[in-house]
Amino acid sequence: MNLKDFIRSIPDYPKKGILFRDITTLIKDENAFEECINQIIERSKDYKIDKIAAIESRGFVFASAVSYLLKKPFILFRKKNKLPADTYSVDFELEYGTATIEVHKDSIKKNDSVLIIDDLIATGGTAEAAAKLVEMSGGNVAAFIFAINLFDLNGSNNLIKKGYKVENLINFPGH
Repeated sequence: MNLKDFIRSIPDYPKKGILFRDITTLIKDENAFEECINQIIERSKDYKIDKIAAIESRGFVFASAVSYLLKKPFILFRKKNKLPADTYSVDFELEYGTATIEVHKDSIKKNDSVLIIDDLIATGGTAEAAAKLVEMSGGNVAAFIFAINLFDLNGSNNLIKKGYKVENLINFPGH
């Protein structure tokens, strides 16, 4: 099954000049979604994993299923002020401004090996911030797995240059 066939491309969303890669067409097809989760699990076998983390919010869809099937704890990286207990925070740059993501301080323990899953990587700013949260918590990033890689925006390559392991299921040019 070619997962790329299940991604809808929407021009000029959320703004003119952007070609949005929509995962809802993949996750609404039970066979394509199952195949996607199976591919993530297969690629994760090369890594020691204590916990699985995901970046808000579409990453939660994939990571929660993987976490359930691998019987690993699931950690949430959320936008600022969405978590109720003490958090670590990282500010980062987006193409259109800045943002902050956070994780509970008690989510990741020293030396935990954390697999980070997200739906898409573009420039890699959010993913790099997630890695910093793992490291601030005392953990290590086992790897990143992304359903979609916008390869010409270089996010995956930037993470690899920083020493992280990166897996991508589907590759598209970015716009």
